Amino acid sequence: MNNMNNTQVTTFEFSGLTQDPQLSIFLFLFFLLVYVITVVGNVGLFIIVYKTSTLHTPMYYFISHLSVVDLLYSSTVAPKMIADLNSVRKVISFTSCALQFFFFATFASMEVLVLSNMAYDRYVAICHPLRYVSIMSKRKCLSLGLFALSFGFLPSSAQTSCIFSLQYCGSNLIDHFYCDIPSVLKLSCSKTFTCEMITLFFIGSYSIGSLATILVSYIYILVAILQINSTKGRQKAFSTCSSHIICASIFYVSVFLTYLHPPSDHLEKQDKVASVFYSIMTPLLNPLIYSLRNREVKTAIVNLFVRAMCSLKNKSIES
Repeated sequence: MNNMNNTQVTTFEFSGLTQDPQLSIFLFLFFLLVYVITVVGNVGLFIIVYKTSTLHTPMYYFISHLSVVDLLYSSTVAPKMIADLNSVRKVISFTSCALQFFFFATFASMEVLVLSNMAYDRYVAICHPLRYVSIMSKRKCLSLGLFALSFGFLPSSAQTSCIFSLQYCGSNLIDHFYCDIPSVLKLSCSKTFTCEMITLFFIGSYSIGSLATILVSYIYILVAILQINSTKGRQKAFSTCSSHIICASIFYVSVFLTYLHPPSDHLEKQDKVASVFYSIMTPLLNPLIYSLRNREVKTAIVNLFVRAMCSLKNKSIES
């Protein structure tokens, strides 16, 4: 990023989601509500796991990790996008664009790695139940968490340094609602081949590597489930994986729809829709899926609510 001050473009302007004023008002209210629920859902799920001793297990350790990553991941894009829906000009400085992209790419990479960790955890739980506690020790969970944290910064650092060291001396209109790679690279008046290859390498290696880990884990899990004699046992084993399968599927499908296709002007609207889904909607859906489909989490929510009501009642009696 050493050449950043030498570029002629000092600010970028987003095209945004829509130019229709009436639709902008509806989208502003809708995405504001989505973001508020995202914050409450992810923070709430993290607090529930932290406060409930019965949820202090490897599976919920990774779920709480996912909640933190989802919250940060959504917060790099959603507040600016929501504010822009209420603005005539959707402007962002060159440095802010670089920072937005850096943190967005970082948390997206962490999301991919956390989903892989969760698949491995489910593999050990179902395929090696008697050794689960010894394999998924606190040290092992901490190591996997630190792995996701440290390797999340690798692709974002390489991509940001390459993309934002290019020259931008023409149009400053980014045809998107955030600083996405293809949209930014279109504006560069330098050769972008190296940056495109670096981007392709990291997105491909992280996505395919993570997806391969998940698929291999679930192949072993499926074989183990089919060997369970009782129908109830098979249903219980599958139910522990279903939430993770849904969350991973939503994320990967929307990412692949956005990035893994040839460049085309006809697909720009579809790219924006897919981007909205994986950057805004996925962080909302993840805590809802894990809360609504998980009996232990629902029980913990009820218990915390009852304790909170009892505490308020006792305070009112004392006063």
